[in-house]
Amino acid sequence: MEATEEGEMVVKPLMHRERGSSSPSSLWMVVASTAIAVFGSFEFGISVGYSSPSQSGIMHDLNLSLPQYSLFGSILTIGAMVGAILSGRIADLIGRRCAMAVSDFLCIIGWISIFLTKDIMWLDLGRLSVGCGIGLLSYVVPVYIAEITPKNLRGGFAAVNQLMICCGGSLAYLLGTFLTWRTLAIIGTFPCFLQLLSLFFIPESPRWLAMVGKDNEFEVVLKRLRGEHSDVSQEAEEILEFTVNLQKLPQSGMLDLFQKKYLHAVIVGVGLMVLQQFGGVNAICFYASEIFVSAGFSSGDTGMIAMAAVQIPMTTLGVLLMDRSGRRPLLMVSAAGTCIGCFLVGMSFMLKGHEFSKELNTVLALAGILTYTGSFSLGMGGIPWVIMSEIFPLNMKGRAGSLVTLVSWVGSWIISYTFNFLMMWSSAGTFFIFASICGVTVLFVERLVPETKGRTLEEIQASMSLGLW
Repeated sequence: MEATEEGEMVVKPLMHRERGSSSPSSLWMVVASTAIAVFGSFEFGISVGYSSPSQSGIMHDLNLSLPQYSLFGSILTIGAMVGAILSGRIADLIGRRCAMAVSDFLCIIGWISIFLTKDIMWLDLGRLSVGCGIGLLSYVVPVYIAEITPKNLRGGFAAVNQLMICCGGSLAYLLGTFLTWRTLAIIGTFPCFLQLLSLFFIPESPRWLAMVGKDNEFEVVLKRLRGEHSDVSQEAEEILEFTVNLQKLPQSGMLDLFQKKYLHAVIVGVGLMVLQQFGGVNAICFYASEIFVSAGFSSGDTGMIAMAAVQIPMTTLGVLLMDRSGRRPLLMVSAAGTCIGCFLVGMSFMLKGHEFSKELNTVLALAGILTYTGSFSLGMGGIPWVIMSEIFPLNMKGRAGSLVTLVSWVGSWIISYTFNFLMMWSSAGTFFIFASICGVTVLFVERLVPETKGRTLEEIQASMSLGLW
């Protein structure tokens, strides 16, 4: 790959040779590093899942009104916006590992504040701090995993991020059915402590080391990740050449993201996050218990346990299919499933006033929520983050990642804050709107999202900038 005088990246034939693959016996460091990184994903899941099973306990113990609790539930996303704005800059400045450590400290402080709180101010400040932490984690974890894994396994490894988010959320749902909200807050600190202690034993991202000019350390780390007996010369040459060419380009700012050569990547990254959030995922995650009760269940516990039982196997299936079927087919099937799920829930609310359909209402609500949860876990939950970590070049990754992550959390805040009010307006209408957005997602993926399976990061980024996707 080389840079023209205009700064465009040109793909050389060398990039089409096989490289960067590792034998199974040499992957132990990649596996270990990914496992430690996704402690942050597990923390993400617990944080998002916390507000649903804790709602009745917190409202009762602290005497909160519904608007006050809506603020508490949604303030997580406000903190995440702050974390998202700073995420790319922090990760580029101090490295991927140190960025994860910063997020762990923010989450620990937040959970301790929630545990000790006796009034709403410290409750909200704690939730805000946790939000800042997971806003940073939501960017740095998928980027770190994408930058350390070989191309033939990158999709599956990156999808483990979403699997662990589901595991964290499912654990919060399950434990919340019999533990107090204060005890659940203390449990939220465990993944942070485990990750903090483990970060000392994993390598930094080799691509970040190359970007900051630590060439000797870069080669040592790449060899460590690919195995002592692996030939990394071609992969190292390609990464260094790509990095050197990027550094020859002028310093870029946030507005440079909207240049023609980056515009397609921005549309894909931002578009997927908007559609993911406005499809209603955080409304269902934050308020699942209340949705089941509103739909006619005597308690939300049964439905939440069923959600937890569906999420993990479906996300595992997505991980296994990621590098076989590709990103695009999984995304389209997943989006279609979420559309059907929201439609079924909308139908259950629309029929709620008819006495003859009481049992049908509960069946439709449960089937819809489980269809939505399973379908979202299959692809829409994790693949947008995988694609975000793949399509932007190193010189723009920090700014682009901050933008995309910020858009995701702004959408999350809008949905999580307004959901209770939307339900008061029209329960059925709310879910029909979500279903429509999920339907639009299928068309968006079919028209605009590139297939990134089996390609190096450098190949993907060069082809995106040249419009060759």
